[in-house]
Amino acid sequence: MGLKSDNWIKRMAHEHKMIEPFTDSQVRQGVISYGVSSYGYDVRVDDEFKIFTNVFSAIVDPKNFDPQSMIDFKGEVCIIPPNSFALAKTVEYFRIPRNVLTICLGKSTYARCGIIVNVTPFEPEWEGYVTLEISNTTPLPAKIYAGEGLAQVLFFEGDEPCDISYADKKGKYQKQQSIVLPKV
Repeated sequence: MGLKSDNWIKRMAHEHKMIEPFTDSQVRQGVISYGVSSYGYDVRVDDEFKIFTNVFSAIVDPKNFDPQSMIDFKGEVCIIPPNSFALAKTVEYFRIPRNVLTICLGKSTYARCGIIVNVTPFEPEWEGYVTLEISNTTPLPAKIYAGEGLAQVLFFEGDEPCDISYADKKGKYQKQQSIVLPKV
């Protein structure tokens, strides 16, 4: 299994619609960068967010998540409260090939501000908009800029296709179109 280069990413995006919309160079001027990089793709965060609140003193339970724990917000800048988090989705829609696995890591510009991005791997044949978890680890409110880079996706191609893909398993987050809360 090997890390894939910018040329492979461009070819897969154009021939197989792996990433839509696709930016085939890195956009940097006046924004937190996004688009193709040397060995990855920097995704943008969309302008829709679900911001965590504990107004109702709920318990965070991944098997029984209370949707009232989240406040919907749409805008060009999202303010995440201190020591809290928000969920968002990517601008880009992904179609991962059967022989590819991705790892997604937060961008250093945000990490240097105490903002951590957590995304699970995109499994072979997973498809959809990516739900992003953005944690503000600081004691201050934190700004997130919609339409700009938030995380980098690294692509790893296996020597052969997997036996059972995410699509074969009928994964519960397959083809998600919006921010999806945890479900069992």
